[in-house]
Amino acid sequence: MTQPAPLVLVSPAMGIGSRYYRLLVEAFEAEGWSARALSRRGFEPGERPAARDNDWSYADEIRDMADAVAAARAESPDRPVIILGHSLGAQLAVGHQLNHVPADAVVTVGGALPYHRHYPFGGLPLVIQAGVIVPALTGLFGYLPKPAFGGPGARTLMREWARMALTGRTPFPSPEPVRTPSLLVALEGDRLAPPSSVEAFAATMFDRPATTVWHYRHADVPPGGSNDHIAWARRPGPVVDRIVTWWATAGLRTDEILAGD
Repeated sequence: MTQPAPLVLVSPAMGIGSRYYRLLVEAFEAEGWSARALSRRGFEPGERPAARDNDWSYADEIRDMADAVAAARAESPDRPVIILGHSLGAQLAVGHQLNHVPADAVVTVGGALPYHRHYPFGGLPLVIQAGVIVPALTGLFGYLPKPAFGGPGARTLMREWARMALTGRTPFPSPEPVRTPSLLVALEGDRLAPPSSVEAFAATMFDRPATTVWHYRHADVPPGGSNDHIAWARRPGPVVDRIVTWWATAGLRTDEILAGD
């Protein structure tokens, strides 16, 4: 029996609300798929931002994702569910897959384990951000204010992110790799998630036989497009095309896994 077209749940990057991904959602729908962008705590219209008395963690964000996956499955049990995690959303997707009933597949774009040793020159800017700026500002204000990276960011989540950047340890249990089919998109020239960090992410957090890494190079960018860490989602055609092509074979692997391969 032919598998129904997937539903893609887009998990936004740090500091970005769901509205930013409207064109990405439309691009999937133009392919006959379904898609929706998930909320990012503190960055949705009418939602209270992070504050000293409004805090949350990686676990809270991952639980939100688990609720969204469960709701999608309840709507249409036969439809495959793919999590597309952008940057921070990629880390949350891994936490979800390893600690909740997993989605059928994962796609990450600009996603990496932000361990400073995976970055050029030892990731000195990352060490300063994680080791000095985040603890100082969250201690002073009770949250991470603008214009700091990720601001206004929740105190607990930003401190967990900082510890991960300094130690390489995830802020969620990760005793084994993600075994569902996974496509990791590395963006050439990305300073926030350089290809070396994406490759390390693939090697440490994903089961290699089930994982594909695609490098979205400058030469692949169409006129008017971008492979920038953020702006790729405004002209998402090449990424969506690659995901659709990849799923044509990865979806068969999903069927094998669900059948107990």
